Amino acid sequence: MQRMASLIRLRPEQRADYEALHRAVWPEVLATIAACGMRKYSIFLREPELLLFAVWEYHGTDFQADMARMRADPATRRWWALTDPCQDPLASRAPGEWWAPMVEVFHVD
Repeated sequence: MQRMASLIRLRPEQRADYEALHRAVWPEVLATIAACGMRKYSIFLREPELLLFAVWEYHGTDFQADMARMRADPATRRWWALTDPCQDPLASRAPGEWWAPMVEVFHVD
């Protein structure tokens, strides 16, 4: 198991839509998240900066392949068509990234 996290900004004018979407995440999207090895997935909001912090446990063996599988899922693609306009990627992200991955520097159980 590997703990992972990423960061992105929430567009202020899209906040209500984003929160409404996440109060009723589609079952197909949740099934794909689980099928791709992601467990204990949470998104936190930091105010007033409107930073979205996502954290999860990855229980697979090939994260890149699982993320390619997620990107190919039709329901997830439709979900992202609704959520992506709500987000403002960080300028410091690498080419091809949407959410900026973070490095774990400390953990205790």
